Amino acid sequence: MPNLGVNIDHVATVRQARQTNEPDPVWAAALAEMGGADCITLHLREDRRHIQDRDLRIIRETAKVKVNLELATAEEVLKIACEVKPDQVTLVPEKREEVTTEGGLDLLRQPEKVKAAIERLQDAGIAVSLFLDPEPAQLLMAKKLGATAVELHTGQFALTRGDAQLAEIEKLTQAGQQICELGLELLAGHGLTYSNVLPIAAIPKMSELNIGHSIIARSIMVGLQQAVRDMKQLIAG
Repeated sequence: MPNLGVNIDHVATVRQARQTNEPDPVWAAALAEMGGADCITLHLREDRRHIQDRDLRIIRETAKVKVNLELATAEEVLKIACEVKPDQVTLVPEKREEVTTEGGLDLLRQPEKVKAAIERLQDAGIAVSLFLDPEPAQLLMAKKLGATAVELHTGQFALTRGDAQLAEIEKLTQAGQQICELGLELLAGHGLTYSNVLPIAAIPKMSELNIGHSIIARSIMVGLQQAVRDMKQLIAG
């Protein structure tokens, strides 16, 4: 059964909408952990639209489970990551105009920059995952650049239905096999919900699923602990 990483960014989004102190993503991280989360994921964006530096530092000090920090390859946030030392950093692309991360890194376009970021983080004792589309050339480059894990971008899968979705599942399954054959840890995330997660959880050797929006949305109705428990039970089933 894959581990469950709970992304708490959207809790911070609600807080920042009013520029106040609630809801507190630190509290959300604790509740997610109590509900059975195996990992807390948060994205420290350059524009600080949701998670703030303070959130990261307190969660790193208080979380009893793995802390996975999503980052762009920008100097400011890389410096913070090396200081705070989360268990893992997932390098992601980032654009100011996007609502959320729209796709995977393009390692073929910027290999030197990504490689430098990977080496810097690993020198600080941090495991590094790369957020990638299920493209063979990109996955091969992840191995060449020295990453320890790949998180497959499941956004296109989440947008499709019927035969198109079956094709996306096959593409992700083949990518998962390639990742494992390269000796990298296999993770997946983006757009996963209670209604579509099972085919992704069933991909052989899937290690971890990172899910945010769907869990936080459900938590409004049933509470965060219960929302996390529901997702854990669904994945287990």
